[in-house]
Amino acid sequence: MSTTTEWPERPEPPTEADGGGARDGHGVAAGVRAAGVAEPGTETSGGWGARLIRGGATTEIPVHLLSRDGPAPVSVRLRPAVVGRRRSSGEQPHVPRRLPPRPPSRPAPVVDPDLVERPGRTLPGAVGVLGGLAGAVGGAASLWWGGALPHITALPVPAGAQPGPVHWAAVAGSGALALFGFGGLARGRTGKAWVLTLFGRYRGTVRRTGLTWVNPLFLRRRTDVRLRHWRSEAMPAVDANGVALRVVILVVWRIKDTARAALAVEDHQEYLRQCVEAAMARVLSQLPADAFHQDAPTLRDAEAVGDALTRQLAADVAPVGIEVFSAQPTRIEYAPEVAAAMQRRRIAALDAQHRDSVLTSVVDSVEDTMTRLTARGLVELDDYERKALVKDLTVAFYTGRGGDAS
Repeated sequence: MSTTTEWPERPEPPTEADGGGARDGHGVAAGVRAAGVAEPGTETSGGWGARLIRGGATTEIPVHLLSRDGPAPVSVRLRPAVVGRRRSSGEQPHVPRRLPPRPPSRPAPVVDPDLVERPGRTLPGAVGVLGGLAGAVGGAASLWWGGALPHITALPVPAGAQPGPVHWAAVAGSGALALFGFGGLARGRTGKAWVLTLFGRYRGTVRRTGLTWVNPLFLRRRTDVRLRHWRSEAMPAVDANGVALRVVILVVWRIKDTARAALAVEDHQEYLRQCVEAAMARVLSQLPADAFHQDAPTLRDAEAVGDALTRQLAADVAPVGIEVFSAQPTRIEYAPEVAAAMQRRRIAALDAQHRDSVLTSVVDSVEDTMTRLTARGLVELDDYERKALVKDLTVAFYTGRGGDAS
């Protein structure tokens, strides 16, 4: 038993006689729509007619293009979009506050790489005391044995005592021991350190507290390693617009490497002051003191300005062994010669901003009122009456808002 499958014959494209040349208002042949096939020239590679999807009055999209095999889609990285809000509501798109990009860092000052803090050699203070006492006792015994001490005191002269070179050498050695023992004693304090040098060469740093013994031949330079703060005077500066300012900065710092702080610069405190002025001039010149007509980062953002100033100052003073924890501007004000003019400009900007906010609110209120009246069919107004009503409502609302604001 054989089964024969009959395939439907392919419909012939309509001719002009059949109405195939007549087109409707959408630009698609009426005969094609009736036959369910595409126009000539739109067949696929297989010979079958491609159905069309009409996406508009004059737009035709072949169905086979929707599932057409092609190269993989390429991902495109898009910037985050900013969603705009209603213009009539007076709200503006939220723009994050960002500081200007950080300028490229400058090369740090080069310091002798061998000049690094290391502990100096010391002994307990008891060793120095015992050595000094031993030297004193030995010197006295040498003088008595040589016969020089009885002439000073009432001690009897030992038999056969004749002062000679040996006795004087013993006296000199004992005296040197006493001087080294007592002369090397030092009292270490908390928060203080000694930088030791010998003939101009760095020999180490002593941070021990209490009674210690240090070689008396070393030259000691006391250094304060406690956490300290420095408050500057009102220093002159300029902002990004060139407006003269007066700035007071508070710096919290300490000495981290005593060798470099004492030997790499002549005066580390003066070096810190100069670096504060340089960093302040560099950081404050990147931002304006006030943004009168726009929402932009300014020098009033003390946290952001302080962070940038701290990073800059810490990088400048690190090569000389100083560690900066914080550098914050405590007061930023206009210079006396421009203070009055900038104050008037700021008041004018605040007044203009207030007027714009009130006017925007009034327009929104008038718009909502007119929309409710017309949507609910409470009134029917022509153009003249509508304009008159809008004018009256604007005057009434603006007067009320102005009275509330004042």
